Amino acid sequence: MPTQILMPQLGESVMEGTVSKWLIAEGQPVQQDAPLLQITTDKIETEIPAPASGILRQILVGEGQTVTKGVVLAVIEEQEAGDRSQDAQRAGVRDQAAQFISPAVGRLAAEHGVDLAQVAGSGEGGRITKKDVLAFIAARPVMQPAGLPPAATRRVAPQETDTPIPLSPMRRAIAEHMIRSLQIAPQATTVMEADLSRVVAGRERLKEEFTRQGAHLTFTPFFIHAIVAGLRAAPEANSTFRDNALLIHKQIHIGVAVALPGGLIAPVIRDADALSLLGLARAVNDLSERARRGQLTPDEAQGGTFTLTNHGISGSLLATPIILPPQAGILGVGAIQKRPVVIPRGRSLLPDADDAIAIRPMAYLSFTFDHRVLDGQDADRFLDAVKGFLENYQA
Repeated sequence: MPTQILMPQLGESVMEGTVSKWLIAEGQPVQQDAPLLQITTDKIETEIPAPASGILRQILVGEGQTVTKGVVLAVIEEQEAGDRSQDAQRAGVRDQAAQFISPAVGRLAAEHGVDLAQVAGSGEGGRITKKDVLAFIAARPVMQPAGLPPAATRRVAPQETDTPIPLSPMRRAIAEHMIRSLQIAPQATTVMEADLSRVVAGRERLKEEFTRQGAHLTFTPFFIHAIVAGLRAAPEANSTFRDNALLIHKQIHIGVAVALPGGLIAPVIRDADALSLLGLARAVNDLSERARRGQLTPDEAQGGTFTLTNHGISGSLLATPIILPPQAGILGVGAIQKRPVVIPRGRSLLPDADDAIAIRPMAYLSFTFDHRVLDGQDADRFLDAVKGFLENYQA
């Protein structure tokens, strides 16, 4: 009996999605619960598993098309016994279980239009590996226009100076969100520099113990703890401007920006103020890894009350990040660098013989805020609390 694949509702407020990529080509066998296609919403990109095993007989919604929940995307037909036997012989496998195709192999085959029935498997039990597919692709003859040798083909090829690249659904959604952010909220940025000596020392002291407990300790959990301290000092920064009033949130849900090949996503750590450093490290590890694998649910990428972007990971020293509406603020952390710092012995700004110069791990902290919600003094109160927490950190 045919099985219909329907566009799911990926979250409470998500009513539509865009088919970004089919991972299995039409006419190819599929296994129940194996990744079948990727769907992009305005929040995330996620893989949808096959609801049944069989043959992907018909794809009804192509890549790049946006449809609402409940629309039939494709049809899977149950594989007949004779077809299974024939496919097993062509694939060189001994039984139906060995026909299993991994998501990576299925994705590679779909991208290059490879019929996996023509590929000889070298894996255990005749299983087709990624190496087998790459070898098959490399062995295919390169098609040239009739009557023209390769050199001539190159000479007559059209020369293009500009190549238009269509926006992916995720990049298009990011563009819309950023434009909307700047249109609805007057934004300003304030910057301070923080001495991270205590944080660096604390991480060095704790990271081995955290590893034994199954958590990789980065600097991000320290910054989240510092944000919590800042929001307690300036609760207005944890609010939403709504109908000429401030809705100050009692809960602290911190979004953490994660870079993906196609854009950026900010999965949310809920009730961040209730988590220990170890709990934050585990949450950051889990959400960032699942974000990169496309395994987040839409609800995990929304509902944040404040956002952290650690742009210093890629070497950036200073940035002016854009807030994510309806949030009122976002903290950017630049690269941590050793820099010479003057250690004053007195309160005077004039040079003093007792002043000292030391080398310290320093980083710029940039706080972009909704100027309807916070004035400069309030914003500096938040950022100064963040800076103070980091500079006076105690493990």
